[in-house]
Amino acid sequence: MSRIKLLYVQTFIARGNRYFYFRKLGCERIRLPGLPGSPEFMSAYEAAFAGAPLIEVGAGRTVPGTISALVVAYFSNSAKFKHELSAETQRYRRNVIEKFRARFGNHPVKGLRRPHLVAMANEIAKPHARKNWLKAIRGLLQYAVEIGMLADDPTVGIKNPRLPKSDGFATWRAPHIAQFRAHHAIETRARLAFELLFNTAQRRGDVIRMGRQHIHPGKQGPVLHVRQNKTGVTLKLPIEAELAAVVDATPANNLTFLTTATGKPFTAAGFGNWFREMCDEAGLHGFSAHGLRKGKLTRIAESGGTEHELKAVSGHLSLSEVQRYTRAADQEALAWSAMAKVRTSSVKQSDPRVSNKGQAIGTKHK
Repeated sequence: MSRIKLLYVQTFIARGNRYFYFRKLGCERIRLPGLPGSPEFMSAYEAAFAGAPLIEVGAGRTVPGTISALVVAYFSNSAKFKHELSAETQRYRRNVIEKFRARFGNHPVKGLRRPHLVAMANEIAKPHARKNWLKAIRGLLQYAVEIGMLADDPTVGIKNPRLPKSDGFATWRAPHIAQFRAHHAIETRARLAFELLFNTAQRRGDVIRMGRQHIHPGKQGPVLHVRQNKTGVTLKLPIEAELAAVVDATPANNLTFLTTATGKPFTAAGFGNWFREMCDEAGLHGFSAHGLRKGKLTRIAESGGTEHELKAVSGHLSLSEVQRYTRAADQEALAWSAMAKVRTSSVKQSDPRVSNKGQAIGTKHK
């Protein structure tokens, strides 16, 4: 066997005849007719190069009707898995399902019953992890119903675990922000990561993909174009002075602003873990990247920003999602802001005897 110059094309000689195949790792082998350079050969080559069907790893070793066969079909053919889930969600669910497959892959799908799944879920101690496990397995078994491997979904009726009440990620306030900036200088990766997270209020998975090529002129100054991985929403975000200063101090050596210590792109999980370490170094234990997003949206809310203005920054698809991130807003500050708006709008109808709208209670009868 010897290679020729066209990418992924290999030639075989058998019984004095020469045969050509398109062979790409993870794809089916495709026979190419004629000789290289001929119209029929090049037409077949271009078609193979553009759309060689992928082969799921392990597909040839699966037994029809087993959980392993279902997993292969799900990853290869499920439109919902491939097109409706974000890359990070796909990665997480793959990990869950592959562990499920490693343990029960040789078992028949039709043998699955609700008690089996309840017992498996109960083995997972942490409620959030158990909830995510159920989501992943439920998606797999709903696909089994869709393709006829199961008559009914055995996860129906299995309730998600009750999650402990929590305010969620710790919200960054002004003292925390000042403390991080004081510890990490402008020229550091930690400070660059902080300013990208805080100034854009985006998720860690979107921040790690940002680069200079995403900066464009805007109506009032430079803006950062962001297409959110989770929602598909495209945003144009103003670049504030703090972020501009850090970007200007950062060498333009990579396509992304942020890279690992070895110059490689971050994964979302790897970046989250690294940034948490940077917070710990600054003495901010318990703080995270996601808390910065929450802190920025909270600050906008407390400054009188409307829910639609919050959506324009966060990229959330519904107002209820925005409200979930702004529960930490200072209620008293919002109340003062609301009352000030009422006073401003009704000043013409005010009692003329009230000369000082901001007069403090108890100052009239000194």
